[in-house]
Amino acid sequence: MQRVTVTLDDDLMEDLDRVMAERGYTSRSEAIRDLARAGLARARVEANSEAPCVAAMVYTYDHSAREVSRRLTAAHHDFHDLTVSSLHVHLDHDECLEVSILKGSVGEVRHFADHLVAQRKVQNGEVVIIPRK
Repeated sequence: MQRVTVTLDDDLMEDLDRVMAERGYTSRSEAIRDLARAGLARARVEANSEAPCVAAMVYTYDHSAREVSRRLTAAHHDFHDLTVSSLHVHLDHDECLEVSILKGSVGEVRHFADHLVAQRKVQNGEVVIIPRK
C-alpha cells in the first residue's frame, strides 16, 4: 500500500466528514479509497462503450396505460441476450415496478436502458452500471 498526501479545502473536508458519519466510516483513508474506487469505476464505464458490465435497470410504469406492458415485454424480448433476470412488483392498482438485471457491453446496456425509459407511460427509470474486468 502507498501513502499519498492530499490537500482538501475546508468545504470538501466537511462534505467528506459528513459522508463518513452518515455511512459509518471509521477512517478518512477508507472513505477516500471507496470514493476513489467509485469514481474510477464510473470513469471506466464512461470511457469504453465496449467494456463488459452488469447492470440493474429499475423503472416504474402505469400498467393500465394502453399497450405499455406489451411494448415493455417486446423490448425485453428484442434484447433477450442482455437480460439475466427480471422482477415485477405491483405497487398499487395501476403502478408497477420492474427491476432487470442486465449483462453485456456498456453501450448495449445503455441503449436498452434508454429504450425502456423512453417508452410512453414509463414514469421513472434509472440504470446502475457496474464495470467488469
